[in-house]
Amino acid sequence: MELRLSGKAAVVTGASMGIGLAITRALAEEGVRVAAGARHVTEELARLAEKFPVHPVAVDLGTVDGPAELVAEAAAEFGGLDILVNNVGAVRPRLGGFLSVTDEDWMAALNLNFLSAVRATRAVLPHLLERGAGSIVTVASVNSFLPDPLVIDYSAAKAALANFSKSLSKEVGPRGIRVNTVSPGPVATDLWLGADGVAATVASAAGGEPGDVVDQAAGGSVTGRFTRPEEVADLVLMLAGERTGNVTGADFVIDGGLITTL
Repeated sequence: MELRLSGKAAVVTGASMGIGLAITRALAEEGVRVAAGARHVTEELARLAEKFPVHPVAVDLGTVDGPAELVAEAAAEFGGLDILVNNVGAVRPRLGGFLSVTDEDWMAALNLNFLSAVRATRAVLPHLLERGAGSIVTVASVNSFLPDPLVIDYSAAKAALANFSKSLSKEVGPRGIRVNTVSPGPVATDLWLGADGVAATVASAAGGEPGDVVDQAAGGSVTGRFTRPEEVADLVLMLAGERTGNVTGADFVIDGGLITTL
């Protein structure tokens, strides 16, 4: 299916690995020029930039000015923007429970998982409004509506992100800008499977094996497996393209059937 993305310009946050890298690759393969923002430019991202019109930008998206710096460089590089993918985020299991989560922990979670997207959106929106068209796709999480005390601050931040996206869609929809969210369940990335990921952290605290934690998490879904980053990327591309031109203010769950309610 032709997604009508070729020639467009996009900004992707958290683009150096995992879901963000998969989204960057998928956009580039469709002919999109991509400004790929991340704190560090990984070897994978650098190799991608050698093959496709990908412009890596080393920037700390957790700072007040970082998202705007990324957008400004992207606009200067491409001469305009059409798409923003808010993907950057991080999670840390709170094994000590709610009372162990400090103000600093809360602020860090809200800053990276919520405010970074607010700041990137604020920076990119004038460019989209100038063109009278554009798409903002934000990677939220099933935890936005499936709160989990193990990731209580992350869940709250993602809930705020989903609420913000829905509100914004109502304001800018009449001006040609679509705003949607994607809510993955567990995804096969380092966030879950890495040496310091959720599975390893939880297993270490319980005296178990990371593989057992992964199996338990995957077993909670109907499909019995984690979502692959490329599958999230495919969904993001569909929402970014003109094939979904009348879809806005919507959230799309990709969790292998983990959520069992309507």
